[in-house]
Amino acid sequence: MALAGDLTLDLVRDSLIRQEDTIIFCLIERAKHPLNAPAYDQSYASFPGFSGSLLQYIVQQSEAVQATAGRYENPEESPFFPDNLPHSLVPPFKYPQVLHPAGTSININKIIWDMYFNQLLPLFVAEGDDGNYASTATSDLACLQALSRRIHYGKFVAEVKFRDAPHEYELAIRAKDRDALMNLLTFENVEQMVKKRVEKKAMVLGQEVSLGNDGDKQARFKVDPSVVSRLYGDWIMPFTKLVQVEYLLRRLD
Repeated sequence: MALAGDLTLDLVRDSLIRQEDTIIFCLIERAKHPLNAPAYDQSYASFPGFSGSLLQYIVQQSEAVQATAGRYENPEESPFFPDNLPHSLVPPFKYPQVLHPAGTSININKIIWDMYFNQLLPLFVAEGDDGNYASTATSDLACLQALSRRIHYGKFVAEVKFRDAPHEYELAIRAKDRDALMNLLTFENVEQMVKKRVEKKAMVLGQEVSLGNDGDKQARFKVDPSVVSRLYGDWIMPFTKLVQVEYLLRRLD
């Protein structure tokens, strides 16, 4: 992360581009397993003092451990189960004060969770059950955290855009005009470019490779590149702009 005075749109953009690779690799890892529905069924297993599915148990326990190791002291990270997280037990790192304090607590992980399990997951994993429920849930957690980090990075995007041209945003912020802010943040040509880039990355990073003479065979991919493009177009970029709008509405507080 850049120091507060060094935050630029180019640095933010570079981070967003690097995060594309992380998201694609996480999807590829999750696609190794079929749906494995018992991982999400509350009746599959029970844990003392806990009510929920295996997936929920693994996410909550993992976040609790990571919280004690300082993960959520980083302003780039947002927990899915923020209530009653334990405090960090490691020496604090002095992260640069980049974000406006009123906007740091924005968390839309409930929306991301719902999108991932109800809309995205059925698009790129096969039906079936291979019994690897813990590994499946762990892969889901990696996907969720990568998506959350990318989407909540909208706070940094909004901050750098506001710093570059505060006069363009202040009127809409003071009027609490969400539609006007959304229009200021929307660049359709850029969004189309991002969708094309992530689709191409998914082709390159996820193509099945063989050493035989398969020049005439149709390419096969671990994750359908069109699904990655849709993920960005339908969810990641719209959710990122939602975070940006919420941040900007608090920017003058």
